[in-house]
Amino acid sequence: MIPCLFNFFRSCQYGFWQRSANRARRLHNVTTARARLRYFLAGLAILLLASAWDAQTRQEPIRQELATLTGYADSVLSVAFSPDGKTLASGSSDNTVKLWDAQTRRELATLTGHEARVNSVAFSPDGKTLASGSLDNTVKLWDAQTRQELATLKGHDDQVASVAFSPDGKTLASGSGDNTVKLWDAQTGQELATLTGHDDNVSSVAITGVSSVAFSPDGKTLASGSYDKTAKLWDARTRQELATLKGHAATVNSVAFSPDGKTLASGSSDNTVKLWDAQTRRELATLAGHTKMVTSVAFSPDGKTLASGSEDNTVKLWVVDARK
Repeated sequence: MIPCLFNFFRSCQYGFWQRSANRARRLHNVTTARARLRYFLAGLAILLLASAWDAQTRQEPIRQELATLTGYADSVLSVAFSPDGKTLASGSSDNTVKLWDAQTRRELATLTGHEARVNSVAFSPDGKTLASGSLDNTVKLWDAQTRQELATLKGHDDQVASVAFSPDGKTLASGSGDNTVKLWDAQTGQELATLTGHDDNVSSVAITGVSSVAFSPDGKTLASGSYDKTAKLWDARTRQELATLKGHAATVNSVAFSPDGKTLASGSSDNTVKLWDAQTRRELATLAGHTKMVTSVAFSPDGKTLASGSEDNTVKLWVVDARK
């Protein structure tokens, strides 16, 4: 009898502990699940905060000014980096072109020869030649190493507001106050074609026409800025108009593609620089800081820096790669 009672008691005790263990296990599982959920939510919150912070920090540098180059006697109308990023060229209303060391910001040379203000400067892809367009209706080619004048291209009926080399260096484009874009053989100086399409919006303070031109890195697209407050995209091969970008409140004085061809920058008489998605044609950002019209914009070869020249007699350098 006693063994039976003992077995019965042991079985009851086992059942009690088994049920207790099951409850404890279930409680443990629930507690663990809740803890995991808390950890997950906490991690998600941290991730969202980090993403928001990262987005903020990625967009903030786009307005960061790196340096201001001074010493001009008159307005800076154009700027351009050499392909290796070591030299910065600038054209001015004092009829000259200046070359600067991009790292030390020291002036290297002053090129003279134009009879009127220099509206635009551009390096050839190999960095050996510098082109300059002027109010004297001409384009001049310079040896970037010796700083000697190589040739003068004539053909426009009004000021040459902008010049740009194709990626292969064989073609030179020039935008003019005669409302046209001309394509030239960069070696022979022969005129290849004339593109028309911008509106002739005459104002009392500016000469109407095409103010700026730029080739995309792959050479397939040509961008032009105008006094009609727009930038146009063209098929460089067929010479057909692809799109019109609107957003500036005044003349688009300068346009430039980023090295990867994804972004187009435009500088305007509304004192701002705008960034555009070259594929979707959507406006990405507006950079404000100059106190007078922005006359020229140029990307550094690595795409990390954008230079803008202005009639406030300064050149501003902006960090732009962080937005990509």
